[in-house]
Amino acid sequence: MTNEIDYTSPDIQFFYDMNDSPLFVQNEQNLINIVGKKQLNSLEGSSLLDIFLSDGHVVEPHYHQNAAELVYAINGKALVALLNPFTKQWLTYTITPGQVTNVPRGWWHYEVALEDDTHLLAIFDAPNPEVILGSDLLALTPADIISQTYCINQEQWEETVEPVQPGTYIGPSEDCKQEMRHQPPQAPWIPYYYPSVPYPFYHG
Repeated sequence: MTNEIDYTSPDIQFFYDMNDSPLFVQNEQNLINIVGKKQLNSLEGSSLLDIFLSDGHVVEPHYHQNAAELVYAINGKALVALLNPFTKQWLTYTITPGQVTNVPRGWWHYEVALEDDTHLLAIFDAPNPEVILGSDLLALTPADIISQTYCINQEQWEETVEPVQPGTYIGPSEDCKQEMRHQPPQAPWIPYYYPSVPYPFYHG
């Protein structure tokens, strides 16, 4: 049960500058700003992420357990990929300014900038969206459990995921030395970095 907003309160806020609220900053070209109820107390059922990416950078695979998301392109070009949990199929959409992709609540997804100066707006139907990050799952799941569950050599797994930092948010890291590679031909192509898998994001 949410508390009703007191619109007569002298503390109620109706304006906020998202530039004052960085959620994650890799550099001047790759960063995420946020506004939710924690920043703007008059919000009820919505929140925003302002996302800036340079070519080849990825908002890492993740899902929102309490919110659906609209990804809207303001500038540049981005690939939005989401895994349909019912069909087990990846859906991929290339969006340009004025186009939007809907990501239902709880669906695993990521975004890749296909041009420099890509600017996306992520719109949520929750005042404080929560997130589970791929980097957290990879880095924090015990290696012996991965090894036992999937019959993977534990030492090889530990070596593979060693570069993965919890709370990656935007990858690849600035010190990544891997060349960009491409998956086998699909439409559209999806760039990825290996072994790096593309914190401070917003844990509710």
